[in-house]
Parts: sequence; C-alpha cells; structure tokens
Amino acid sequence: MYHGIINIYKEAGYTSHDVVAKLRGILGQKKIGHTGTLDPDATGVLPVCLGVGTKLCDMLTDEDKEYVAELYLGVTTDTQDMSGTVLSREDVSIDEERLKEIIYSFQGEYEQLPPMYSALKVNGKKLYELAREGKTVERRTRKVRIEEIEILELNLPLVKMRVVCSKGTYIRTLCDDIGRKAGCGGAMQSLERTRVGRFLIKDALTLDRVQELVVGDGIDGEYVETKVDIEDHIVSPDGMFSELDKLKVKKEYHKLLQNGNCFDLNVVYITESSIGAVSEFYISKDNLPADSERFCVYDENGKFYGIYRFESKDRLFMPVKMFITD
Repeated sequence: MYHGIINIYKEAGYTSHDVVAKLRGILGQKKIGHTGTLDPDATGVLPVCLGVGTKLCDMLTDEDKEYVAELYLGVTTDTQDMSGTVLSREDVSIDEERLKEIIYSFQGEYEQLPPMYSALKVNGKKLYELAREGKTVERRTRKVRIEEIEILELNLPLVKMRVVCSKGTYIRTLCDDIGRKAGCGGAMQSLERTRVGRFLIKDALTLDRVQELVVGDGIDGEYVETKVDIEDHIVSPDGMFSELDKLKVKKEYHKLLQNGNCFDLNVVYITESSIGAVSEFYISKDNLPADSERFCVYDENGKFYGIYRFESKDRLFMPVKMFITD
C-alpha cells in the first residue's frame, strides 16, 4: 500500500470523486481521499492522500490555494459560471480603470455567500442537490480572505486573473460578486487551480501518467511494475512536516510508540534539527524543548510513527497525530 500525498492534475470533466475512484483502480488500494473538491469543469492541482496519508486531508484543506480564473462580464447564471442557465445579459460599458479598482477592492477579507450549486450541506443535504430540485435555501455568509488578486489579461468582456485565497473561497462567487459590483453581472468562464499549499501545477501528474508510472512499458508484451517511479512522486507523511525537528525513540521503548503512548525525556534523543544540525544529542532537564513544540518521532530503525508535542508542565511528549503503518 502507498502512504503519503500525490499531486494529481485534475482534468476537465472529472469530479474529484472520479479521480479518487480511478486512482483506487490504478494503485490497487481502497484507502484514498482527496483534499477538497474542484468543480467538474475546473482543472488543476488536486492533492490526493494515500493510506495513512489520509490523516492529512484536513490539514491540506486548510492550506491557501492559488487559481487562474477567467471572468466573463455582462452575464449572470444560476451556477455563477458559464455552464449554467443564463439569468441576465447586460452591456459592459464600465471604464477599465474603474473595473480594476473594483477587482482589487476584493483583496483582503470579505463576507461571501456560498452558492447554491456547492457541496455544502444544509440539514444533511448538499446545496447543489436542492438547487437541482429548484429549491433555494437561506445560507449564511462566511468570512473568506483574498490574499492576492492579479489581473493577467483585460480584454472586455473577458478578464483573466490570478487569485490566492483562503480555504472555503468560491472563485465562482468572487466572479459573480465582481460582476454585481461592476453593475453588469459576471460569471466564471474557466478555472484552473495552480497551487495548494506546497503542491504546484508544474509537478502535478495526470491519471494517465500515474498509470504509466505504476505499469511500465512492458517486456515481451507483459506489464512490469515500476513502483519506485510512482513512489518518487509521493510525498511521505513526515515529508509534510520538514520544518520540525526529528526525535528517535530508544529501542527498549518502541512499544510506547507502537501503542501511541506518551513518553518522557529519557526515552528520546534528537537526531536531526530543522536548522540543519545532524549530530545526535539527548534532551535533558537543562535542555528542554519549548512548551507545545512539535516533533516528528521515529523508532531507532528510522520508521516514522507520528507527530508529538512537548508539554513542559509534565515534561512529557504527547501524541498529536499518529501515522502507524504495518
């Protein structure tokens, strides 16, 4: 079984669920989960968690995301993108400088109303299911943050822009909001996610490429596995915490790790510091970690077990998240 995170390029026409289903077949394992949906027509970066890496799904959902979107001004639709039913059409007569002011005004925090065509649930039912039944329900606005907006092309009625935003931001709704503020309406024409946290579009693999890496070109008509190749593209769970110092648990205390127990200062030693030091040294009462400082914890064979934090009051290392594999 594979464990970690793989950066998939989601192609148009696939849902995020489709990507997970296809990867289960390609990789031959059931334990796979994605880190946040992309609309079927949208393309781009979709980090997918494998094996014990599925415990990282919530962490990646919280990461900032970057998109390149095309806004089509003068049109509003029921889905807030050009795939929906057109509700209105208006002439686009706004001055370009005024339009730029409006677009840049969304940078920072603002209250965004989630669209009806979304996977959010109300009373246990997804909004898009209600929308397809012709129902509209009351939704609460929520605070989102637009870290950056950059206008890449301005060729009215089309605007191409790069957006860096917080989790939970709907780019379709941002396009609709810009159009409403411009007085002519607007809908999203295309969307490509170019980054999720550390995962970049230039490193993303298509499903076909994953298939090629798992099943080689073949010898004498028979397929050969090239597992090492696909594993080169999987970020291990501890690779997501490269900024943390590493601790090793002494061999006689491995049972504590295997059971996910806490342990004291005498059980571990630091083997590698995030600042580059690689010499081994023991932690003592005269050399204590900071309170709540987190560490990657391994056994003496180098097997990663999980993230622990130090509680100075009790001088104990407490488990935060375990990644135990067979």
